[in-house]
Amino acid sequence: MIKSYLRSAWRNTWKNKVFSAINIAGLAVGMAACITILLFVSYERSFDNFHAKNLYRLNEVQKFPGMLASQKVALSMYPMGPALKSDFPEILNFTRVSWGQQYQVTYQEKRLFLPQALAVDSTFLQLFDFKLVKGNRATVLQKPNSLVLTQAAAQKLFGDTDPVGKTVTHYATDTVGFVVTGVLADVPQNSQIQFDAIYPISTNYQSWMNRWGGNWLNTYFELAPGTSLASLEKKFPSFLKRHMNADQATYYELFMLPLTDVHGGSADIGLDYLNFQKFDKKTTALFTIIAFIVLAIAAINFMNLSTARSAERAREVGVRKSIGAKRSQLAGQFLGETLMLAMMALLIAIGLVELALPYINGLSLRDLHFPLFTNVKVLLTVLGGTALLGLVSGIYPALFLSSVQPVKVLKGVTDTGGGKSSLRNMLVVGQFTSAVFLMIATIFVVKQLHFMKDKDPGFVRSQVVTIPLSRVTSQKYALLKQELLGNSLISGVTGSIDNLGSHLDQGGVIFKYGNDPVREITATGLIVDHDYLDLYGIQLREGKNFSHEKSANGREYIINEAMAKELLKDHPKAALSTLIGKQFGVDSLGKITGIAKDFNFNSMHHKIETLYMFNQSDWGFRYMSVKINGQKAKESLAFIKQTWQAIQPDFPFEYQFLDDHFEEVYQADNQVSKIVSLLAGLAIFISCLGLFGLASYSAEKRVKEIGVRKVLGASVRNIVALLAGHFIKLVLISNLIAWPIAWYAISKWLEGFAYRIEVSWLVFAAIALVSVLIAMITISFQSVKAAIANPVRSLRSE
Repeated sequence: MIKSYLRSAWRNTWKNKVFSAINIAGLAVGMAACITILLFVSYERSFDNFHAKNLYRLNEVQKFPGMLASQKVALSMYPMGPALKSDFPEILNFTRVSWGQQYQVTYQEKRLFLPQALAVDSTFLQLFDFKLVKGNRATVLQKPNSLVLTQAAAQKLFGDTDPVGKTVTHYATDTVGFVVTGVLADVPQNSQIQFDAIYPISTNYQSWMNRWGGNWLNTYFELAPGTSLASLEKKFPSFLKRHMNADQATYYELFMLPLTDVHGGSADIGLDYLNFQKFDKKTTALFTIIAFIVLAIAAINFMNLSTARSAERAREVGVRKSIGAKRSQLAGQFLGETLMLAMMALLIAIGLVELALPYINGLSLRDLHFPLFTNVKVLLTVLGGTALLGLVSGIYPALFLSSVQPVKVLKGVTDTGGGKSSLRNMLVVGQFTSAVFLMIATIFVVKQLHFMKDKDPGFVRSQVVTIPLSRVTSQKYALLKQELLGNSLISGVTGSIDNLGSHLDQGGVIFKYGNDPVREITATGLIVDHDYLDLYGIQLREGKNFSHEKSANGREYIINEAMAKELLKDHPKAALSTLIGKQFGVDSLGKITGIAKDFNFNSMHHKIETLYMFNQSDWGFRYMSVKINGQKAKESLAFIKQTWQAIQPDFPFEYQFLDDHFEEVYQADNQVSKIVSLLAGLAIFISCLGLFGLASYSAEKRVKEIGVRKVLGASVRNIVALLAGHFIKLVLISNLIAWPIAWYAISKWLEGFAYRIEVSWLVFAAIALVSVLIAMITISFQSVKAAIANPVRSLRSE
């Protein structure tokens, strides 16, 4: 019997090639989209789940005097780790992690530049389960000046020689020796902490043991099983008061995040430097919802396309019932056909996933794989999900077709019932509501992204090349600047402690206004060269730029308008110009020489905060900015590289256009925009297949009515309008449902941006027009086909 059913299913599928192809294609595209997104979601949720212990990261909420709003940061103070472990028995262990810029190590004549070397406590490998290939896990980090390399770094530096016990040196002076004590397997891609080497933090920072107030590292804890995190965090305010002075303690709040939540749950946490491929878990959840919406649309399509052929299949059912077939047998037959189609769709979906993964990997910067045949769990999940999809998609058509009454159908009467028609209409409305919602969301996401990219940030960032400087290379900054400015390809060179677009560090300053008492304020601080404002085109509102020479009256400061307003909040009627010459400083009082117009030194996600800049070139810069000739970019870069290699021959030349840096700042937004756009396109495509199915069904059901109307003189246009009007109404209803949902969702999403576009009704109207046009194009084929058909054929049975 099963063999007979399969043969009948295959014969029926092959007989209706176009119908079957559309049906299978809809399922395949929906399944492929769902599988691909779920692979991405699974990868995101896998971050740091290979560590077996109950690990947490410490974070701070900072609200210093002078800050316009509190901020969450991933940083903590050096003494916090041991102090928290000592005060709270719930904390079993801790480790601190500090990072730096490019790390240089030398062995004999070979020099290697490691992108990331971390200074860590000796307990690092006790908390984290990174695989140690060589060395003793308990002792590799116990002694200062120990060094543990990853396999990739060890291979580059030592080749096939065993590195354990070898001594390498650090920095160009080659005076600091490190003994290699172990080798780690390369860090997995789904680890938030990425590194090429680790060494004991006691090598450099032991003197910081009792320095409270400086936030510059990450601290991780192992908590005892069953610990109540909420109860532990309630004890933190009293902990801060015990270890800091009372006033200082009020500036901080502490909270912990489970390590497995840090990667996706830190969207609102700044200064989060050790969070590889950080991605908001809310967006991941959104992708999951959209993926299942697309899959649901594909399942709805199957129902509509199956019932569209009800008249043809009804005769088959009538014959089978008349010779003794039971309803359960017929339902089983149709469900079997559905499962067969679902499995055929799965084969196509697998191919589509493999084709799509390179594009998705390039877009998301992930390395996703589809381990269908190498992971039994994945294979069973996919097969089980396909079977479930087939059953869910086919249950309604199977029950509907198996309920046909043979007496009526063999007389040529096919009554589908008004309720069933209403259900089909509801399903199509649901499809297009989802599609319209995604179309609207896509338009606003793209518009917001372009708005952030195109909005004037208040400074010039085009044709600016930024070059990272290390502690060593920054010593040649003045010589590099002199040589570069000697060429007409270069119009400006300046230095800074950080790049614009990054989340800049905050620092404390003191301020004296007239007879007022000295105020202590915390604001964003930026150390710059004297010509920084000139190169970036930052406009002054009051005062003057930095002097080229050191002032005899102390350090010069330029503040932004936001800072000026904060300084004058107790003198609301005072003009900003009254601040020029007032005492202001980081560690000693200098003078405010200028007030710059506000500019967006962070991303557009954040409002402009208070900012002060000062020229302190002898402290050393971490970035050099070079303004090049945009018409001769290639020649300019070649000259910069040549100059660098002549002055810094032992250090590789690295650079980045500032525009590219801002692309990275908005990278996650760009990824969301493209993925949502792709899913919206798929939803529209599959929804059109569903609409095609309903149009096919309607035209088939009304074939005799159309014949009668044509005989009575109806034109092709009249017939097309008759058939299309119903569907256009469904699409318009879909728009009316989708609009308030989309408006609410988009409004909530835009709240995450300090600078955002308006939710314009024109977009909703435009999408309504587009959706109607798409529907018309989809329907027109079936409508015109029915309208131009010969009425003799449809009426001859009468």
